[in-house]
Formats: sequence, structure tokens, C-alpha cells
Amino acid sequence: MHKVLIISYYWPPAGGPGVQRWLKFVKYLPEFQIHPVVYIPENPKYPITDISLSEEIPDQVTIYKNKIFEPYHLAGFLSKNKTKQISAGIISDHSPSFIEKMLLWIRGNLFIPDARKYWVKPSVSFLKDIINKEQIDTIITTGPPHSLHLIGLELKKIMDVKWLADFRDPWTSIGYHSKLRLSTASERKHRKLEKEVTNSCDRLLVTSKATKAEFESITTKPIHVITNGYDIPESDLPFGALDKKFTLSHIGSLLTGRNPENLWKVLAEIIDENEAFRKAFQLNLIGVVGRDVLECIIDNGLKSYTNIKEYVSHKEAVNYQRSSQLLLLAEIDSPDTRGIIPGKLFEYLAAKRPILAIGPEDWEGAEIVKSTNSGFVFNYNAVSDLKAVLLDWFYLYQQGNLMVSSKNIKAYNRKRLTAKLAELLAWE
Repeated sequence: MHKVLIISYYWPPAGGPGVQRWLKFVKYLPEFQIHPVVYIPENPKYPITDISLSEEIPDQVTIYKNKIFEPYHLAGFLSKNKTKQISAGIISDHSPSFIEKMLLWIRGNLFIPDARKYWVKPSVSFLKDIINKEQIDTIITTGPPHSLHLIGLELKKIMDVKWLADFRDPWTSIGYHSKLRLSTASERKHRKLEKEVTNSCDRLLVTSKATKAEFESITTKPIHVITNGYDIPESDLPFGALDKKFTLSHIGSLLTGRNPENLWKVLAEIIDENEAFRKAFQLNLIGVVGRDVLECIIDNGLKSYTNIKEYVSHKEAVNYQRSSQLLLLAEIDSPDTRGIIPGKLFEYLAAKRPILAIGPEDWEGAEIVKSTNSGFVFNYNAVSDLKAVLLDWFYLYQQGNLMVSSKNIKAYNRKRLTAKLAELLAWE
């Protein structure tokens, strides 16, 4: 079998979306005659963990680990909670404190491209022997953290290997990059490293067409789009009974910027006007909820209708998706996020429940919702149309007939997506 080395920071027991993409690729690559050799940190500082994901690691995979030094624990004496949030990309828009400003400046200017930069040199030294020992001719780096691409950059310089750089998110164009309080020199260094990586790898892999277009402005190397997907066999997780309440559920973090204020106002209006809706409605927020989001929900009188669970296992999240009457998808209202397609969208498709999506104009996630006939999409200014759709769905719920006739979702099956990856790794 053809061996490939996959260099990743996120790996079980890490939880959240960052771990899913390559865990699933690794799961199916052996079916395409590719043997994955995975390199991960031995002692990582994951913001969230999900032990259940360890069950999905295939027996065939070879895993190497090496110690990593992460400076976040050194900054923890200032504010352990704020340090953990910033390490997870959670940055407040509203009046950051002095400590937050200091941590952001440290993160942006002292740790370029990120706080995992100290893993680069030891990893290059460690992996030279592994590449020779395992007779590997192809390496894959996946970021963020984008420091991992610097490992690929150095290995490419000294080893006879092909290199695929996978960008799960953009680098300098991602929303939080502009909040890092970067100096002019630091911004220049980020862009220089980004350009060096994208012009030194053999191929780039991205998750959206918009990200591909962004990178095409700085490199002529081939860029391929393979989105994220779903991996929920119906035989393993049969569909159960739907919630008796008229539940609208958001699965995953609902943080600063992803605050659909128009939705909260519309819901408050319907609750005030419609007694049946008032008795039946429940808002489920499964994941971390930003302070501004929670305040807005309370201000609109929705607190008593809201059920919040900060984090559940992936299996529990899937069960929430499948039992909910409606699923909420929200993306930051900014041109910078048009190419961000939340990983939860694909699991929403597999759950086969109507999707209520709110996001920016020309959002790529909206294209997927519409093309699969999986729900409705609105911008952050929609009011009357949004209200009409919610009332239509509520009427169907009352009739016991709220469902979705989605189409073309099998294109996002993880096994099919891995087949596309296997074609890329043939290096024809």
C-alpha cells in the first residue's frame, strides 16, 4: 500500500470540528490502498476533548507522537479562562479587557504564525528518520494551526517528498486574524510565511471555492477543493422520535459575530402573538455560547425558552441533530466569511431536518443549503420573510408533517470525499 505521512495537531481525544476532517480521511484511506502514517503531539493542550472519537481510529493506522511545548500555560497566570478562549480562537468584539488586549498582542506578535511554532524544529528532526524508516514519499500538513505547514516547508527542503498542504481555514484572511493586534512587521511576516508555504508545496487542498480563489491570488500551484462532510451510517445511528417540543437547535459554538439578532427578535414577536407557539417552542444551544449572544437572547425575553449545554460528545450532538424539529446554522456577517462552511452543515444534511441558515451575502454555505433543498437561508436583516418561514414550519409541525426532501447530499459522504483525496494522492 502507498504510505502517506499526515501531520496534524488535532487528533482524538481532541473534540470539536478541527479533529473531524483528517480522522475521517484516515478512517477510509486504507480502502483506497493508502496506508496513513499519522504524526501528532504527545502532550497537546486541547481546548475541548471527546474521548468517544478515539473509537473511530482504525487499527491499520500507524501513529507517531512527539512532545510539544505550548506557551499557553505560561500565560495562564494572567487569566486561565481568557488564555483558553484565545487558544480556541474565541475573541470578543465588545470592549476587550486589558488582559485580553495583552494576550492578543502576545499571541499575534510573539507567536508567529501561532503558539505551536516551537513544535516545528523538533518535528522536522524527528520526522526525517520516520520518513526514511517508513519509506514515505508523500506528506500532508493540515492547519490551522499553520505552524504545521512550516514543518512541511522544512521537510520539503531537505527530503525527496511530495507535499500536500491542507487548509481547513484560511490563514491571513480568516476573521480573527485582524483582531490579533498585529504590528506592521508581524503582519508582513504572516503574509511572507503564507506565500512561502503556498508556493513551496506541490498542491493545496482547501474546503471552499472562496478559499481557493483567495489563494489563487498568491500562488500558481494547483489548488483543489474537498469540502468537509458527514459520516453517520444510518445502520449505526437509527433515526429516533422527534422532539415533542417545537425545537430549534444550534449544535456547536455560537460565538461573537454569529449572533442572529433578527432571529431572536422574530422569535420574541411570534411568542408574543401566538399562544400555541409560545407553549411549544424551545431553543437548544448545544455548545459554547458567547456572552453577547446570551445577553441578546435574554434581552429579547427568550431565556425561559432556552436550553444550553456547553459541550456534549459527538454522538450526543448527532442525536440532538436528528431529534430536533429545526436546525440553526449561523455564520458571521462579513465578506471574509463567505467561504467559511461550518462542518456542522454536512451533519445537518445527514440529519434530514429542515435547516434555518443565517449568514453573509454570497455565502458558500447558503449555496449548499439551497442546492440540496435542505432549508431556507436569510441574511442578518431579514425579518418578515424569516417570520413567514418559521410560521409555515410551525404549522407543518402542528400537523405532524414537518420534514425536508433533501437531494444530492451523498456527494458529501466522507467515504466519497476520501475517494477524491485518494485521486489527488496518486500524483498523476
